[in-house]
Amino acid sequence: MHAKDLTCKALGIALEEVEPGRAVLTMQVAGDMVNCHGIGHGGYVFLLADSAFAYACNSYGPVTVAQTAQVTFLQPVRPGDLLAAEAVERARQGRTGLYDVTVTRRDDGAVVAEFRGHSVTLSGNPFAAQPVPELESESESESVPER
Repeated sequence: MHAKDLTCKALGIALEEVEPGRAVLTMQVAGDMVNCHGIGHGGYVFLLADSAFAYACNSYGPVTVAQTAQVTFLQPVRPGDLLAAEAVERARQGRTGLYDVTVTRRDDGAVVAEFRGHSVTLSGNPFAAQPVPELESESESESVPER
């Protein structure tokens, strides 16, 4: 799953641990991840927590996606902070699951956010039969039809 996760790769999110119902991911807050207040944009913290949630709920094998998620931001993060998100399964019943993710700052252990996600397991692999659409090249999109 990590090999195909282009978002995590682009943001430098590392998968440190994964086991059934649990995952730990880390991310260093980069200078271009700040908002207008000079602190880390909450969207990146949410993305890190959501990614840990995804790895934890997909650790059993079948395709599992988020049904709903919410986050509580507790402390600001700053460029250079190394964040760790630990996702832990709280309950799994039938096709649904409940996961809590704690996001901490590695240097001082401060909890910066708490995330709760509800998952749903899909039947089969609904994405396997759907090819990823290819983007047309610039030369194709800019071509002018002949007269």
